[in-house]
Amino acid sequence: MQIPIQNIYYLLCYAWNKLEEKDIVNVNEIDSTELVDLFAKVLANSCSRLLKQGLDRYYVEHEDVVMGIKGKLNFTATIKQNILPLSKTVCIYDEFDYNILHNQILKTTIEKLLRTKNLDATIKDELRKVYLKFPPISEIVIRKAMFNQIRLHRNNYHYDFILKVCQIVNENLFIDESKGNYKFKDFTRDEKAMARLFEAFVRNFYKIETSLSVSSDYIEWQFESDNVEDIEMLPIMRTDITLRSENRKIIIDTKYYKEAFQTRYDKQKINSSNLYQLFSYLNNQVTDSEITRNCEGILLYPSIRDDFVYSYKYKNHKIRVMSINLNQNWQKIETDLLNIVA
Repeated sequence: MQIPIQNIYYLLCYAWNKLEEKDIVNVNEIDSTELVDLFAKVLANSCSRLLKQGLDRYYVEHEDVVMGIKGKLNFTATIKQNILPLSKTVCIYDEFDYNILHNQILKTTIEKLLRTKNLDATIKDELRKVYLKFPPISEIVIRKAMFNQIRLHRNNYHYDFILKVCQIVNENLFIDESKGNYKFKDFTRDEKAMARLFEAFVRNFYKIETSLSVSSDYIEWQFESDNVEDIEMLPIMRTDITLRSENRKIIIDTKYYKEAFQTRYDKQKINSSNLYQLFSYLNNQVTDSEITRNCEGILLYPSIRDDFVYSYKYKNHKIRVMSINLNQNWQKIETDLLNIVA
């Protein structure tokens, strides 16, 4: 499923709850259809803005040979190096420094992108100019766990979006050992990764763009048993997205497949397991309240062509199996999503 890179960018902004970053780069000006060019352009623009604003600095501990004494004397190292006759000592001291983890990740990620095969020449030139403006900062071997080690607060929270971009870049860059450069893997081909992205996008879209209450709810099975262990063996039911207003409830189950339908006896049919899952949600969430008895259910698939809507009714439940076309102008995508819950 080839979604335009401009729309991938908007999906990420919503999924990461970073809608304010949506206009950080005019993605419509990018002629390329390659995701690596998109992320490189975003990093170039974001880092340029960050450098003007001022990079984050912390007190970093250094141990070095100095004239006289600075900070805390390392007496053992000083004697071992025999530098006292030169009026020098080995000291441990703190210095207000740019050489901290989140800046190291930024600079290293840009350096890796500059060594990435087939990066657009114009964007590469922009990125190189930004790279040369960085102060002395160590380049490191980036590991996934490092992103969880960074502590963001009110004064440096503007790093959050750019670090998310760095993380997705590093997760999809692979080095070509024979040539020493990098290749970018198109993560949109990973159905599991795109399923998580699509679900997070739809959830946050409705959270941001509507007045509906948005949640992901656990639903109890309406089974009975005299044995507690039997009940505990039941699988957990949790909705992808539950929307509520004062008099309406909608359960949306998002699905991301290259093909939304199953072929049976040369005929296309709705995926049975998806429909059974939604049906279970609707049946088991019913209580004495009218809002649960009238709860609506939607199976929502992304598409890039051949849109579809199939509508059904079971008791009081309105059920739709439908698609949202991600291969169209973003304003039209927004309108279509709002119309689904209108």
